[in-house]
Amino acid sequence: MTTISPARRQLSVDDYVAGVRAGDRATVARAITLVESRKAEHRALAQDMLVRLLPFAGAAHRVGITGVPGVGKSTFIEALGTHLTGRGHKVAVLAVDPTSGRTGGSILGDKTRMGRLAAESNAYIRPSPAGTSLGGVTKTTRETIAIAEAAGFDVVLVETVGVGQSETAVSNMVDVFVVVAIPGAGDELQGIKRGLLELADVIAVNKADSDNIERANRAATEYRAALHILAAGNAAWQPAVLTVSARDNAGLDALWDKINECHVALAESGVLDGRRADQAAAWMREIFEQRLLAAFKGGRKAARQYQDVEDKVRAGEITPAQGAEALAALAGLKPAE
Repeated sequence: MTTISPARRQLSVDDYVAGVRAGDRATVARAITLVESRKAEHRALAQDMLVRLLPFAGAAHRVGITGVPGVGKSTFIEALGTHLTGRGHKVAVLAVDPTSGRTGGSILGDKTRMGRLAAESNAYIRPSPAGTSLGGVTKTTRETIAIAEAAGFDVVLVETVGVGQSETAVSNMVDVFVVVAIPGAGDELQGIKRGLLELADVIAVNKADSDNIERANRAATEYRAALHILAAGNAAWQPAVLTVSARDNAGLDALWDKINECHVALAESGVLDGRRADQAAAWMREIFEQRLLAAFKGGRKAARQYQDVEDKVRAGEITPAQGAEALAALAGLKPAE
């Protein structure tokens, strides 16, 4: 006999706010799912919820973590997160999985890769699909950070998909940006773009263990030399380079101390407030652009016209620039000068 599970009770805004503020993990998960939903009624409910939760957000250390493939990023984040929970912190890990361009699916296997951290009572891991969003983060990463902070997590680690041309988008969401590197002297410098190095607040050379210690130290020296050549991102903080071993849990105290030092320096200089103000403005622009596109494609006629233009671009009948101008004209916008 087949058993039909009862439908879950629909939560009100009051339910979401109370559950998140109480740190109820099930409600936190449902709140994040709500902001990730594309349904219009869910978006409206999510915005009402966020308005109520935002006054309780903002107190956490927001740390972005990225690195080239094979750097041991998940192991690094698990080691750092477990280290921090051991020091009494409540840690939320927002892990973004790449979405298949063919199937639209994601593995979302971060809880499996970080099994030790997932078992910690003061840790919460939320894997989310990147979808079509560029920059190594999801379209709702900012909202998810706010929910985690309102739930009482004082450290939010944002793991990105991996180094790419638009990876720097994560810097618009965090306070401190950590690039995880691997030993190999100057070799790995070829794999990390200059723009990413310019955004790095801390570079952590991972896998500094066993026979790799000397190579890790050489790599750290190479990075320091490269950072010395580049202009500092701001006058309040000189990017730091450290060696760590996520496998052996070595160097994690020094790493967290350096992240804290960076956070304090940015806060005392006023850079942190300015950075977060810029992030809030960027968040507004992103929401507006998404709503603008959704509104344009909302009507049947507009949706058909949009698809017609896209089909012509795909077929090579018009250039992408011509397609964008055609859509702008349909929206009643004047041609770009």
